[in-house]
Amino acid sequence: MKKTILYILMILLFTLSCEQNALDITPDGRITIEDVFQDEKQTESYLNTVYSNIPSYFYKYQFWAYLAGCTDECQDADVGNEGSNIAANWITGSLNASNNPLELAGQGKGVKHYNTFWSGIGHANVFLKNLATANIPNEKNRKRFKAEAQLLRAFYYLELIKQYGPMPIVTEPFDPAFDYSVLTRPTFQECTDFIAKDCDDALATADLPIRITEEGERGRFTKAVAHAIKSQILLYNASPLWNPENDDSKWQASAAASKTAVMALTQGGEYELFPDYGEYFFTQSDMNPSPRDRETIFEIKDGSPGTFTIINALPSQPGQFKVGSTPTQELVDSYGMQITGEPAILGYNDADHLNPIINTDSGYDPTKPYEGRDPRFYATVWYNGAIFDNIKGNIHTVETFVGGADQLIKTPPNRKNTHTGYYLRKFYNPKIQAGQGSPARWKKYRLAEIYLNYAEAENEANGPTIDAYNALNEVRKRAGMPDISAGLSKDELRQYIRNERRIELAIEEHRFWDVRRWKILDQTDKLVTGMEITQNGTEFDYKRFVTERRNAWQEKFLIFPIPITETSIVPDFNSNQNPGW
Repeated sequence: MKKTILYILMILLFTLSCEQNALDITPDGRITIEDVFQDEKQTESYLNTVYSNIPSYFYKYQFWAYLAGCTDECQDADVGNEGSNIAANWITGSLNASNNPLELAGQGKGVKHYNTFWSGIGHANVFLKNLATANIPNEKNRKRFKAEAQLLRAFYYLELIKQYGPMPIVTEPFDPAFDYSVLTRPTFQECTDFIAKDCDDALATADLPIRITEEGERGRFTKAVAHAIKSQILLYNASPLWNPENDDSKWQASAAASKTAVMALTQGGEYELFPDYGEYFFTQSDMNPSPRDRETIFEIKDGSPGTFTIINALPSQPGQFKVGSTPTQELVDSYGMQITGEPAILGYNDADHLNPIINTDSGYDPTKPYEGRDPRFYATVWYNGAIFDNIKGNIHTVETFVGGADQLIKTPPNRKNTHTGYYLRKFYNPKIQAGQGSPARWKKYRLAEIYLNYAEAENEANGPTIDAYNALNEVRKRAGMPDISAGLSKDELRQYIRNERRIELAIEEHRFWDVRRWKILDQTDKLVTGMEITQNGTEFDYKRFVTERRNAWQEKFLIFPIPITETSIVPDFNSNQNPGW
């Protein structure tokens, strides 16, 4: 942590030097922290510094990749082609206390999460420490700034402990003479309580808005963000990974927080689900008092609109560089049938997922596997026979069959063709050519997640109540799916809820953490499969195959190791390293 704190101090000095005015320097040419907070504009600039530690996420991991390639949602086509790709490093099980494959250089900011999140916490504490005496003439602004800084600290702690487990709770700025031996690891519950309190304090601030309505304030935190952070941390705290005794009080607290969030966000009409699931991911939210997008709670402000360049596309699409993360057969199997609302595939009869258990009551036809599926399937996956618009001005039918224009190529590895028999459609508006800019932004928090958090916690706390059903069905209704059948047991509804999260939040960085907090990593991450299709006259033959075996599914991969540079400095980190490391 000492190196981390020195990193924070260097960033602080750099920030101050960049922000100083020629007339506001001390005789030795340096601006002090006291000087910063006696200047109104520099005080606000320092709050921007606290915000600046929010990572890019999205497709900006190493070699323009999604985190989804490190889950059972996708296989990254750069595996076997580009050794620096995060998935290529992750699936070998190379994570250790000296090497974190998720923290490779990357194309975005804040990729090195451990340092980034501690830096954000450090900056937030500096801001909060100096806020009371800062030069802020408008007291409403002072209260709002405090709430935002508290939420930013809560955000960084949430992201940090999801990955590394409980971390020391620090509320004061570090100084170079700090004694690191006094730092100890609290419980996950204590971290949860600290995060929830920061959220509650922000929610109690009358001057913090529930949503942003002006373009100039895009990217600022709101009461809606407070609800989202609290909903998520209480859900994680109640989940099997951090609640091995299945303490019901944790589930009750989680359900209550998410219910409060749903009511606070929706009853006044401020938030509602976007009408079109597919279109929702092509855009950025609109900042005005009557926005079309009322679902987005917070999206990453990383670059200007139109700078998101589509580089992942079909082989038949002009300007294509690589196909990137390609959906797995496991993800495809998770989509149910639209007419019946039933799952198409109930599981597998074999460890390699080559012999699916077909739900004969669902209406699924294995000879026509892509007909009649959940509409979110068509908004997420390009499959054989899908209609792709705007290829050189023509309508293009996707051909993933062997010999087709977009064919699967199993060997040798090829980054321009699918490895699974599918391509990723989500986020990629087919009307925009590869290499062109898109207004899409990464939606970190959105209303659908809150509904699903509530459904899960309510079912675990109180069984399959009407409230759990209603929260789940609200998300399905937007997608054009029928309600879940009544009369399910708690265990049965749990499986529906978990699958609904997988579908609704696909490729949005939830699956990576969900399978860990549920402690099912050994069931989901040993391998992924694809679909090999051959044309037989006017018909097609379908054959499943294992496309990738992985070695990052053992129990120790549930929680990341604390970096060795930190364990050598903080004695308690060394004696309380995470299990298996």
